[in-house]
Amino acid sequence: MSFGDPNPNPNNPYGQQPGQPPQGQPGYGYPQQGQPQGQPGYGYPQGQPGSGYPQQAPGTLQANNGYINVPVLGTVQVASMGRRLGARCIDAVVIGVVYAIFSAIGIAGAMGVADSVDECGSSLDPGYQSCVNEASSGFIATMLGMILVFGLITLLYEWLMISLLGATVGKMALGLKVVKENTGLNPGLGGGFIRWIIPIVGVFLCYIGALLVYLSPFFDNSGKLQGWHDRAAGTLVIKK
Repeated sequence: MSFGDPNPNPNNPYGQQPGQPPQGQPGYGYPQQGQPQGQPGYGYPQGQPGSGYPQQAPGTLQANNGYINVPVLGTVQVASMGRRLGARCIDAVVIGVVYAIFSAIGIAGAMGVADSVDECGSSLDPGYQSCVNEASSGFIATMLGMILVFGLITLLYEWLMISLLGATVGKMALGLKVVKENTGLNPGLGGGFIRWIIPIVGVFLCYIGALLVYLSPFFDNSGKLQGWHDRAAGTLVIKK
């Protein structure tokens, strides 16, 4: 045996102490040949549950940052209450102009009915009372007709536009859209009607109920800013 030989044992080609396994063999920090690195168990998560890369389900709000996953649309931003209020104001102006046109027509008709009372003659005439009754009935019919027209305008404007287009003129102007939360599509006639009728029912409570419905998104603690009418219809108001 030579003192300069680094491997005094010719039967130990790795030059290691007896009982120690040779380095570079499977099980000692090196993956086996043919086994790709980056698989589970080698410190490379692949987006599986528990790996730190969770998969977001549709309808999941992302960390309360105002973004939400919606089927078909992907990740979209929930509309702010400021934009929604602005859209509502624009819609009020549009409907107000239409109301004004029909109101002018209705007032002209009511004035015509009032003038007809003067044509009934003297109260001493035999047919005076029946003439007045007929004129009064015409006036009442005119006023009821105006109320009916106003209701139809609101119905057709809000219901049909939201149902078929997902937006009214005000929402289009401010880049907003109403979609079904579980599909990402337009609400449809059923969803649009439910969303429309709930505030209308509140109108019969001295408008307080309607005001509460429109303010109800402030009470939504889910972060989706869904009003009571949105929850009933299963809709979301998003920014396009």
